[in-house]
Amino acid sequence: MFKQLNHEQLQVYQSIIHSVNNKTGGIFFVYGSGGCGKTYLWGTIISKLLSQRKIVFPVASSGIAATLMPGGRTAHSRFKIPIIIDEDSSCNISHKSDISQLLKKTELIIWDEAPMQHRFAFEALDRTLCDIIKSISQDRHEKTFGGITVLLGGDFRQILPVINRAPRSEVVSASINRSRLWDESQLYLLTENMRVNKGNSEKQKEIARRFNQWVLDIGNGKIPSCTEDGDVFDDVDIEIPEEFCIKSDNFSVEEIINSTYPELLSNYKDEVYMRGRAILTPTNEIVHEVNAVILEKLPGKVHSYLSIDSAEELGESEQEFNT
Repeated sequence: MFKQLNHEQLQVYQSIIHSVNNKTGGIFFVYGSGGCGKTYLWGTIISKLLSQRKIVFPVASSGIAATLMPGGRTAHSRFKIPIIIDEDSSCNISHKSDISQLLKKTELIIWDEAPMQHRFAFEALDRTLCDIIKSISQDRHEKTFGGITVLLGGDFRQILPVINRAPRSEVVSASINRSRLWDESQLYLLTENMRVNKGNSEKQKEIARRFNQWVLDIGNGKIPSCTEDGDVFDDVDIEIPEEFCIKSDNFSVEEIINSTYPELLSNYKDEVYMRGRAILTPTNEIVHEVNAVILEKLPGKVHSYLSIDSAEELGESEQEFNT
């Protein structure tokens, strides 16, 4: 994994390993869009430190992101962060708990998708760690996060903290870069998108690079608005370039499927072919419609596996339990 790091990833890797080995602590923020290799970088750092028998806490703001890291958990689950939180909150971790004893020996905390978390959550963890570390070291007690190296990552162009019915200014003020901790952070940028170079031809790679740049320009606010009033925050239209559109007089779900999965019947058993493609939709209703059309194309019988949201009572005897 180390040998495949690019120059930007290697710079972050060396800074984190140096901070952990020298016990200097500090906050590091890795800012990069999707596909720039943040998750791969987390895995490389975690593997290195675990091989040295060091303790690492990999967490994420969302459950999906947490599953992508070895031993990952959501930050709220791992650090007992209150659901209802304010500027004076602290984590529900007692000094005598197992998690407290583990935190005293922790060398690194990796927190993915940090921009979508309220800044009060980071400040609560900082307050809690300083209190826990105070019992073993007065010097570390005065450092940010109790002297533990903290590596944050994410993309501010994606989801910011969700606050019900809040105006834009309130959402921005809740972000991590408005926290007192941000001034102490070291910022690293990942700009090389690792996914856009996986096309089968130079033409496909070039299209992927242009699409990637267009998406970044949207996030950076560089795409001009098509609305009559460009200052309207909640209703801004942009023009999609023709090269990224399916041009057809009879536009349908079939067109989307054929464009995304060409020669589906010849390749549907190919894992590489299936992994490299996806149809994203804004609603579950469209998901079901697209899935139904694709399933009708595939040979064989369709099997539906249904889940339930209630638990059955266990039998009183071992025989009933086994059945």
